Amino acid sequence: MIKLFYLLFFICIISGCASTHNSAKHVFILSGQSNMVGLDVDTFFTPRIIEAFGADNTIVVKDAKGGQPIRRWDKNWQPSLNNVSKNYQAKNNGDLYQRLIAKVELAIKDEQIASLTFLWMQGERDAREQHGHLYQQSFLNIVEQLKRDQGQEKMNVVIGRLSDFDLANNKYKHWTLVRDAQVQLTKQLDNAAWVNTDDLNDGLNRQGKVINNDLHYSQQGYQLFGKRLADAAIALLNE
Repeated sequence: MIKLFYLLFFICIISGCASTHNSAKHVFILSGQSNMVGLDVDTFFTPRIIEAFGADNTIVVKDAKGGQPIRRWDKNWQPSLNNVSKNYQAKNNGDLYQRLIAKVELAIKDEQIASLTFLWMQGERDAREQHGHLYQQSFLNIVEQLKRDQGQEKMNVVIGRLSDFDLANNKYKHWTLVRDAQVQLTKQLDNAAWVNTDDLNDGLNRQGKVINNDLHYSQQGYQLFGKRLADAAIALLNE
């Protein structure tokens, strides 16, 4: 019996059944500006992901900063000659991406990656600065950066499309341009999807104030946003 026990134990070690720690993980990276900042991933995103794939099989990393243009993630962003933001400084290109990657690399250290999913909610600042015509290429640059840095040939992408806040382009002149670019990106990329946010910016915000067609989402809106992101990510992985 003792010899049989050690034989089975040795076989289990060889086959890898003795530990689940080394099993490949599904990695979910969330980033963007204020509406991503407002999302409580631990409450409204991660539980849904864990339900689908298991806590031992998932890694969720979020790093976002409000009011930031896409160039803070795109290392190679260049303004058009006739539209240079007063606040543009090339030295800031990609600095938030580097911050994000540092956080990701810490979370996945010594882990094998089964899949990589990038979830993005950003674009309001670029719409306001009228850089919508540069948005699509900038996001493609970020996707390539992530795939290269993580050594992944494939990556799923989920984009939160800009809401109906300024469909007339009154305050943010490139609102619909960025919004349309986000939809086009999901058609251009493999394994990509966008989620609707048009109904998330009405009701009571987290301070209890009534909002209507606001730039930011309501308290319930953020809850729905997290669930929609998770459901879209799960659907892509199950395809």
